[in-house]
Amino acid sequence: MDLSTKTLTVLVLVSLGLSLAVAAFVFMGGVPRKRTPEGPIELDEGLEALLDGHARHIARLENVVRKLAAESKRQGATVKGTVQHVGMVRYDAFEDVGGRLSFSCALLDDFGDGVVITSINGRQDTRVYAKPIRGGRSSHNLSEEEVAAIQQAISRPRVAVSAE
Repeated sequence: MDLSTKTLTVLVLVSLGLSLAVAAFVFMGGVPRKRTPEGPIELDEGLEALLDGHARHIARLENVVRKLAAESKRQGATVKGTVQHVGMVRYDAFEDVGGRLSFSCALLDDFGDGVVITSINGRQDTRVYAKPIRGGRSSHNLSEEEVAAIQQAISRPRVAVSAE
């Protein structure tokens, strides 16, 4: 059975709320109790069965929450290796070409690994270059604009992207 995180959260909260309500009901004296001469309080059999049922239900929910936590941890490790930091610098590569159509764009993961893509726009043609980045550095020579794009990507905080 696959349930969404929101559904499981609601189930856990409802279960905890019911358990707290039953416990409050019991401790506030809402259930007839029998006292034995030795001291401990004996609960009504129906209430005891209800509490046992809640305990089993909570145990199942705890198991599901543990599984969710493990999956969340696994997904968190996967996300660290995805593109999360982007930096882009636009500029005029040549004096006789305006409009800032040339650019360098760095696409990096949480470890500073990724690629920097540069497009040089001229009057007659456009050239595109891609250079690998490891730990925020490249084994290839980088232009000032590529370095600036990498620094911009690294310095920006990660922002969640929504699919609208």
